[in-house]
Amino acid sequence: MITGVRGVLQGVGPDFVHILVGGVTLQVFVPSSLAVSLGGPGSQVQLFTHLRFPRDDQPSLYGFATEADRDAFQLLMTVSGVGPRSSLGLLATLGVGGVQRAIEAGDIAALSTAPGIGRRTAQRLVLELKGMVVADETGPSPGLSDSGEVVEALMALGYSATEARRALNGLDAPADAAVEERIRLALMHLAPG
Repeated sequence: MITGVRGVLQGVGPDFVHILVGGVTLQVFVPSSLAVSLGGPGSQVQLFTHLRFPRDDQPSLYGFATEADRDAFQLLMTVSGVGPRSSLGLLATLGVGGVQRAIEAGDIAALSTAPGIGRRTAQRLVLELKGMVVADETGPSPGLSDSGEVVEALMALGYSATEARRALNGLDAPADAAVEERIRLALMHLAPG
């Protein structure tokens, strides 16, 4: 898995950048707000990345300024109907903090301002992610990043995204519990009996 890239900025598009890394130029899709803030060609850049392999298409690399942004992107994509382009649109329009606040407040109108997010999808975001994100103005949100990791782990074990999110919402775990502990508790919650 490619979790980060560092190199020389070669070009900037509306929602992507070209970065020269060790003699190879990578196309990295980024939120449009980040694309305009990276500087001009020749600048040194470092991005946290997510590599995605769609079923019938070529792999795509998505880049973010912080780990919290990347984790939010991954969590948003666990919601049915929200793909990488919609997730990038949400982060470009509202930022991580704005997405978190809108979900917690149930602000359908704010979420719907992002490209590709209609009213129904915004409602689904609130329904499935409320309580999983913790708005924190002072830094990255452990609740957001850890939740995404836990949901992905449970899905890898064969549970649906909805089952994984319900188990996570039902956890009685301390806020600073390790990801492994949260996975263990979620599995206990999902176990029959």
